[in-house]
Amino acid sequence: MYSFMKKVFILLIALLFSFHSIQAQHADSCGLQISILTCAPADELYATFGHSAIRVIDSVKHTDIVFNYGTFDFSDPDFYTKFMRGHLDYFLSIEPYNSFTEQYIEDKRTIYEQILHLTCEEKQRIYAALIKNLEGSNRYYKYDFLYDNCTTRIRDMVFNNVNGSNVRGKITPEGTTFRNMLHEYLDKGGKPWSKLGIDILLGSPVDKKVSVKNAMFLPDYLMKGIDSTVVDHHSLIVASKNIALLETPPDTASGKYQPLIWSMIFSLFIVWMSFTKAKWAGITLKLLDSFLLYATGIVGILLAFMWTGTDHWVCKYNYNLFWALPTNFVAAFFIWKKPQFIKKYFTAAAVITGMFLAGWFIMPQQINIALLPLSIVALFRYIKLAQPN
Repeated sequence: MYSFMKKVFILLIALLFSFHSIQAQHADSCGLQISILTCAPADELYATFGHSAIRVIDSVKHTDIVFNYGTFDFSDPDFYTKFMRGHLDYFLSIEPYNSFTEQYIEDKRTIYEQILHLTCEEKQRIYAALIKNLEGSNRYYKYDFLYDNCTTRIRDMVFNNVNGSNVRGKITPEGTTFRNMLHEYLDKGGKPWSKLGIDILLGSPVDKKVSVKNAMFLPDYLMKGIDSTVVDHHSLIVASKNIALLETPPDTASGKYQPLIWSMIFSLFIVWMSFTKAKWAGITLKLLDSFLLYATGIVGILLAFMWTGTDHWVCKYNYNLFWALPTNFVAAFFIWKKPQFIKKYFTAAAVITGMFLAGWFIMPQQINIALLPLSIVALFRYIKLAQPN
C-alpha cells in the first residue's frame, strides 16, 4: 500500500511539474504571453473579411489587454468625405480582453487564439513596439485596404520582431490574386451584388498575384501564415484554441450568379424591344437607351473620380471605364433629338466597346461576368444609334 501511494505521489509531482513547464512556455521570466486573435466574418459588408487583434497578458502587472488596429472615429463630422477621398485615419486602441471577446460573442462570431512561441526578448520587443504605437500621433495611420490595414499591422509587428521566422510553403494556390481572395469571402458570405460593386470600383491593382506575405492581408490568411511559420526549426505557435466556437453560418454561395441572370434578362429585353415595331416599343426603347446612357455615364464619372480625385490607389487603372463611358452622361441629353454629331459619338462609343469586348479575356483586370451581357447590348445599341434615321 505504501509503495502504491508513493508511486501516486511521484506521478502527481510529475504532472504538476509538467503543467508548470507548459505554463512557463506561455509566460516565461518576462511574465508576458502574446497571442493573435482571429475573429470570424459577419454578415455586414465591413465585417465580411473578419478581423485580427493582438492579446497581451502581463502576469506581473496582472493585465490582459487586446491591441486593436481596426479603430476609426465614426463621430467625425467629415467621416464620409474622408472615407470617400481615402483620407480617413485608422488608429490603434486597447481594451480589456473580456470586453473585446464579449462583443464578438454577442455578434455570434467565432474567435480563434494562437499563442506565440517567443523568447523573452521577442515578447518584450513586441510589447514595447505596441506601447510605442499608442503614443500620440504614432497610433494613427492611413488605412490601405491591401497593404496597410488592421491585419497587416499585426503581421508586421510579429514578423519584424521575431528573428529567423519563415513561412513554410504557400498559403494560397499558385497564381492567386487579391481579387480572387476577396471573391472567396464575398461568395461564401452570399454577397453577389456587393461583389459586383467591388469588382466595378476596384481597378487592376487588385489583380496582382499575391506573395506569401501579401496574402496575409486578410485575417484568416494571417492565421494560416502564423500557423505555417517556423522559427529556428520550431513552430511559431506554442498552443492554439477556440475562445468562442460558435455555429458556422450556412454557405450562401448558391446566389452568386444572380447579377449575371438579371443582367441577361435586362439585355435580352432591350434586344427584343429593338426589333419590336410598335410605337409604344419605340418610346420605351428610347427611355431604356436614356437609362443605359445615364447609368453608365454616372458610373464612369464615379470611377474617374475614384481614380484621379482620391488616395484610393486600388481604384486606379480601372478598365471598367471602357464600358462605363463618363461621356455617356452628356450623350443621354441628346438621345431624343439625335443631332448629326451624336451619331459620330455613338460610332466612337461602339468602337471603344467593341475593343473592350475583344480584349475581355486578355486585359490585366478581371471584369465581373455580369457586365458581359450589358457590354454586348451596349455595343448593339451604339451601332443602332449611330445609324441614319
